[in-house]
Amino acid sequence: MRVFVILPAAGMGTRMAAGSHAAAPKQFLSIGGVPVLVRSVKAFLDVPRVDAVCVAVRSSERERVEAQFQEFRLGPRVHMVEGGDNRQESVGNALAALECDDDDVVLVHDAVRPLIDAGTIERTIDAVARHGAAIVGLPAVDTIKQVERTADGAIITATIPRELIVLAQTPQGARVGLLRRVFAEAAADGFTGTDEASLLERAGVEVAVVAGSARNFKITQPGDIELAEFYLHQAAVAGAR
Repeated sequence: MRVFVILPAAGMGTRMAAGSHAAAPKQFLSIGGVPVLVRSVKAFLDVPRVDAVCVAVRSSERERVEAQFQEFRLGPRVHMVEGGDNRQESVGNALAALECDDDDVVLVHDAVRPLIDAGTIERTIDAVARHGAAIVGLPAVDTIKQVERTADGAIITATIPRELIVLAQTPQGARVGLLRRVFAEAAADGFTGTDEASLLERAGVEVAVVAGSARNFKITQPGDIELAEFYLHQAAVAGAR
């Protein structure tokens, strides 16, 4: 069993536009002197079980990404494909490019979750091997309200027990053959999901949940870069003790 990783990195990062980092898509912003995308790729390369990482990027960004990968010496396990207009298209392009067997494991990870740790990656690989499909999820700590949207705002319709809720993170993964099948079915039906798990769920596939962490957050808004640097500083201090 081999393990492959896909990082869709073709997004434009529009939600970051209101902040001081608006000059570049968020996957190319720097955290502690290292681009977000490079940190995400390195996190998986540091796991020996990972055979290859495939990054989906816009054609206009290919030279920039190649230069960053060379600068940080990421090595031959990293490959690039052209991204699509949305996440599903980017992942689909990468899935089609992988030279792998149906029983191999493929993980999909948000390129802008740079603080994913090796332990979580290992547990996700194990969960996919055991169950066929798995995602990383964070238990909800706040009270969850279901609402109905109105012209004047939102009206609460129900309270959802927290024990029934997890907040989806990445990586999300499955056996290669399974993920390719649900992507093909979604494309045939013209269905676009919010993540890989939504396509698996739609096809009736049971998806296991691996415990995530607050540290594995997604860089989306101004202030997230500073938060990531805080986590890295805390880790460095703890490692120096």
